[in-house]
This record gives sequence, C-alpha cells and structure tokens, in this order.
Amino acid sequence: MRPVTVGTKGVDAYARLVGEEKIDEIRRLAEPLRGARVLHVNATAYGGGVAEILSNLVPLMNDVGLEALWYVLDARDPTFFDVTKRIHNALQGMPLDLSDQMRELFLETDRANAAQLPDVDFVIAHDPQAIALRHFASASEASWAWRCHIDLTDAYTPVWSFLRPYVEAHDAAIFTMPQFAQPDLTLDRIVFSAPSIDPFTEKNGPLAADEARAIVAAFRLDPARPLLVQVSRFDPWKDPNGVIDVYRRVKAEIPEVQLALIGSLADDDPEGKDFLARSIAHAAGDPDVRCLTDLDGVRDREVNAFQRSATVVIQKSLREGFGLVVAEALWKGIPVVGGAVGGIPLQIVDGETGYLVRTVEECAERCLRLLRDADLRSRMGAAGHERVRGEFLITRDLRDHLRLFSDLRAAKGAVGGTRARVG
Repeated sequence: MRPVTVGTKGVDAYARLVGEEKIDEIRRLAEPLRGARVLHVNATAYGGGVAEILSNLVPLMNDVGLEALWYVLDARDPTFFDVTKRIHNALQGMPLDLSDQMRELFLETDRANAAQLPDVDFVIAHDPQAIALRHFASASEASWAWRCHIDLTDAYTPVWSFLRPYVEAHDAAIFTMPQFAQPDLTLDRIVFSAPSIDPFTEKNGPLAADEARAIVAAFRLDPARPLLVQVSRFDPWKDPNGVIDVYRRVKAEIPEVQLALIGSLADDDPEGKDFLARSIAHAAGDPDVRCLTDLDGVRDREVNAFQRSATVVIQKSLREGFGLVVAEALWKGIPVVGGAVGGIPLQIVDGETGYLVRTVEECAERCLRLLRDADLRSRMGAAGHERVRGEFLITRDLRDHLRLFSDLRAAKGAVGGTRARVG
C-alpha cells in the first residue's frame, strides 16, 4: 500500500454556501469521534471520481478532529487492473467470467495489501479493487465499510456471487442508491449516500468567462460557436461514440455546433487508451470534434473551463454509479442531458435541471431544444445549481460519514466495547 499526501481544508469555509447550521451539525457529530483514525483505501490517487472525492473529503475529516489517512493499493502485477476492470464491467452487466488465474491474482493482491494495513479505528474500502482486504485483515480491530461507487442494478450473477462473501465480511456497505444493493446481500447495516463535489477546487471554483473562453480556444475550438461537452472516461459505459452520433444529428440542423469529449486516462483503467482511439476513429477527422485527455494538457482548470463554456453538457451513460461530472456542470449553471440510468436521475430532475434520455435520437432532440432556447438553458442551469448546493456538496458527504462512524462505534460497543481513545 502507498499513502497519498493530501492538502488542508477548513469546513468553516463552506458555511457561506450551505449555512452555519449545517456546519454546526458537522462539528457536533465530529466531537465524540475526535482522535479516531480513519483509513480510506482505493485503487488510484488520480484519474477517477473516487480519487477526486477522497482528495477533498480526507482533509475535511482531519479538520474536524479525526486522523484521516488515504492509501492506494500496491499492485505489483499490473494485470491486476485488467482483472479489476473486468470485474467492474461484469458488475455493470457484461457477461464476463473470471478464470481461476484471475481470481487468484485478484485475491493475492488484496492479501498482500492487507498485510500492510496501519492500525486504525475505521476503514472505508472503495469499490471492487479493495473488496477482499477485510477478509485478509482478520486480526483487524477496526470497523469496516465497503463503499460501492458502481451501478450494480444488473450485476452479472457469477461475478457478484464470487464477491458477495467478501462484502459480507464488512460491518457495513455504502451504496449510492437502494437499487444498487443486491437483494441477496446479508448485512445488518446498509447505508445509502450519494457522492459529492467540492465547490472550492480548481475544477469547480469560480473562473472568469474570458479565461474560460481562452482555454477552450487554445484547444482549437471556437468559444463563440455552440459547444456540446461530455466529460468522462473513455469507456463503453459512457458511450462516447453515441455522443458523436448525437452531435452529428444536431449538426445536421445547427451546422456551427462543436463537440468536445474530455476524459482522463486513469491508472486503474487499462482500456482507456483503446476506447479513446475508437472514439477518434469514429469522429472520422471532423475538425469540430475534439477528443482530449490529460495527455493533451486537460486537467482540472481546463475541465472547469470547458464545462463553463459549454452550451449544453451531455452525460450519455449506459450505466452510471453517480456521475460527478453531472453535478459539476449543474453547479456551474449548465443544463445537462444525461442517460436515464444509475445515479444520474438523482441529479437531473427531468425538464427542470436538464433532460433524461435513453436513445441517441432523444438525446439529440433535447440538445436541439436547449441550443435553441437561451432562456430555458438559464432557468435549468439556475435550478441545477441549487439542487447541487442542497444535495451534492462535500459537506453533506462528510456528515454522512460521521454518522456512519458513530453508528459503527455504537454497534461495536454493544458487542463488547471499542477502543477507549475513539470516544
């Protein structure tokens, strides 16, 4: 395992956005947990929504008096991530089986990492990559929760059946929404809590319109012309080629429209470069389509600029655990046309903060409606901003974690006590 260094943040700074009452509630919840050691474990420190959340959540946990740590798994055999990507795809519905060799590599990697766990009071193991740590950390006195960020609605049964005993070794499981919790999961404590964004990061903080337009122009797009933007990994579940098909239908009626597909090539996503190449090929050299990644210099500030400069943001996912990029765009006052799947409907109120769609044709029609109606875009953008402020900011995520830690501590006390220093 490798520790990740995080910066510092102060929860009081968020009071002007969420109100003093919610910050006071966080302080009250945190006080009995002062000094408790919390460990988050995931697969990568860069390039995905989990890493982004942890880079903001861990510093806030420290600010309210916990001792929060963030470790990433050490995969000595890089094919571990090929296996975990296969698991990810199977959990989202692809009929992909695991060979005995794959299962052995997966479990051996978690076994080796479990031997390096520090002494803590609470562990949050994120997603399938870290799912078996609890099983191999049998001597751990910590309370454990497995945090699933994936849409398990149509999980492929053989792979889920393989993983379920490792989930059930935990004291709790956290899902984004009830539909993701498999009916055969037997745990006393199942929690539902949506992910969150931090409004003060470089990706989500204020950015002058002139600077945003200049950044977009630097990537050979015209900020004076209509712009469709999708920000997501290049993988089949985000349907980037379907977005290109949407763009072509829109362009047939609004010839000046442009499209930017933006994604990062994460350490734990070995398929990313392949799907990026497929999208570039599908664009067929169209100069008004740009497929951009961190390798092109698109990082947090650039993503911020593209989202703020977008006329319409698209998130045409076929499966989606949550879709932080939806909340990011709504926070910036940009309406979103998103797939009616997974956690996207938690964020998009159809016809109010954007549109929910199921087909290329429907997506194109909704984009055309928004492109032609500036007042509609403005109303939806304002409603989306308020929805994110009320439901999907990092302070609500912090509150949910503090409540869970208190519940886990109480449960452990009820069956024989917990570490005195936690309280």
